[in-house]
Amino acid sequence: MNKILVADDDRFLASAIRLKLTKEGFEVRVASDGDEALAALKEFVPDLILLDLVMPNKDGFATLTEIKANPAWKNIPVIIASNLGQKEDIDKGWELGAADYVVKSDMALKDLVAKIRTLIGA
Repeated sequence: MNKILVADDDRFLASAIRLKLTKEGFEVRVASDGDEALAALKEFVPDLILLDLVMPNKDGFATLTEIKANPAWKNIPVIIASNLGQKEDIDKGWELGAADYVVKSDMALKDLVAKIRTLIGA
């Protein structure tokens, strides 16, 4: 079973994503900020991370930087899912090592599942 870590402080959206991914056969953990996501990675090594950018305590950019700097986690694909859709935010996400970038307001859950399956080869 493929594992997904969802880091998003929007509890409603994180719950909807968890429900959809669980129905699709994934094991899902949810973290509500970057610090929680990094702590979860110490015990739950996912096949993919879905990462919001605007979160309390540690934002997605800082979280992504730490993930990619850690040899144990640097090869885990990260999809940024954010409402920040400006070119500079998207470019920064790519530069920091994101495997994909989706704007949440444009995201259908079935399309997200397809992206995840493509990235992890499931």
